[in-house]
Amino acid sequence: MSKARCASLLSLSTFIATISYHALAQNTETAKPEVPDWALPGSATHTQVPPPPGFHRPDRTVTTRIGIFEGQSDVGSALIPGSSSYDATTAEYTINSAGYNVWYNRDEFRFVWKKMSGDVSLAASTTFPNPQGYNDRKAMLVIRQSLSDDSKEAVAALHGTGMIHLAERPETNLMMIDQQFRFGGTLAKVMAKRIGIEKRGDAVSLFVSLEGEPLHQFGPPAKLHFDDPFYVGIGFCSHLPDKSDTAVFSHVVLENSAGKLE
Repeated sequence: MSKARCASLLSLSTFIATISYHALAQNTETAKPEVPDWALPGSATHTQVPPPPGFHRPDRTVTTRIGIFEGQSDVGSALIPGSSSYDATTAEYTINSAGYNVWYNRDEFRFVWKKMSGDVSLAASTTFPNPQGYNDRKAMLVIRQSLSDDSKEAVAALHGTGMIHLAERPETNLMMIDQQFRFGGTLAKVMAKRIGIEKRGDAVSLFVSLEGEPLHQFGPPAKLHFDDPFYVGIGFCSHLPDKSDTAVFSHVVLENSAGKLE
């Protein structure tokens, strides 16, 4: 075969390989993550169920200070990576996150945290910039034993509907337990101005300000023991496994003592 013929075939092969590479790259970029059926949000035609036994994903963590916090993590590594930022001029934290839920025996959410010991007071005002987000999305104040997706935890959450509740996972890999008291949303047709969580020994309590009045305890505390140190911070879950949404936290107060909520 002539040198000219060989060169021509080589050029054609290179061209085909280049086209194939770019087509594959384009398909990879546009392909949506595969969402398992159990992770789909609840609807009129679908019931969300717990993940399969033994299903876990490791966290993705960045240990760079953000405002008053020491790091941030994608707990449970949602299909779309989350992000968080802090605006020092407004003292606001913006959290973007996908995640199928913070419930059952494992979670998926973006968590902005600080390691702490002893008693804790944490409070924040929260808003959802996107009015069209999923109704069960959750802006949360969180106390967790670890960054694993099945960690023991206590969560004070404001839902997209306005519902507020306190829930706990009493031990690693157990199902979450609602404290059986809820307020807000369709029950009161009002969004809370502010929520708080307090750890006093092994008692973890929910605090609420509905219309700007001082934070006041709502319901009895959960009884939950955390070994020192543990993680305390703010978090958000879109409740959609493959779609990110946003929550904004402002006037965040974090004190290493009980009775300091404001």
